[in-house]
Amino acid sequence: MSKWKRPIVLASASPRRAALLAEYEDGIEVFPPTLDDGEFACGSIPAKIWVRALAVMKAQNVFENCAFEKGTILAADTVCVIDDEIVGQPATALDATRMIEAMVSKTHEVFTGWCLLSLEDDVTLVGHEVASLEFGPISKEVIRKYIATGSWQGKAGGYNLSERLEAKWPIVCFGDPTSVMGLPMEKLSKELVK
Repeated sequence: MSKWKRPIVLASASPRRAALLAEYEDGIEVFPPTLDDGEFACGSIPAKIWVRALAVMKAQNVFENCAFEKGTILAADTVCVIDDEIVGQPATALDATRMIEAMVSKTHEVFTGWCLLSLEDDVTLVGHEVASLEFGPISKEVIRKYIATGSWQGKAGGYNLSERLEAKWPIVCFGDPTSVMGLPMEKLSKELVK
């Protein structure tokens, strides 16, 4: 029997995270946090600590604001590290273009922090997962057309891995692809049944 009681309350407004979790878990509840993590700056904090801290803040925010009396809150946060710089979601099309162009013909890392917080007995578990992504050559014209679609909005690094693979972008993922998509289900699916 799992120590993590149901329902699982997903502390996220991300449809991708909800879809990933729904593949493994029935009857999830979605309760987005009210804090805007874009308001915070990481400074010199390492990426692995930063994503964990944001996941904990999101889980705590939902804990303080939701009406659920039982179950487990699951929160996550994802950032990319490109040339030793932590980047989250691009604010503008120009920002998204800069991020994507910085990834071309290089490898970058994606960090996803996660937090499980029990609504009943103050048990909390926090961790992070890392994946490396190798981008091949992508023309400026392909990037320009992609940016024009607006699909970069709300995505760490300005892209969604599964969408870009479907679009035949030359990307190789070393690690859990679901972690890159925002919720490391290889790890969490095991934790949720412990």
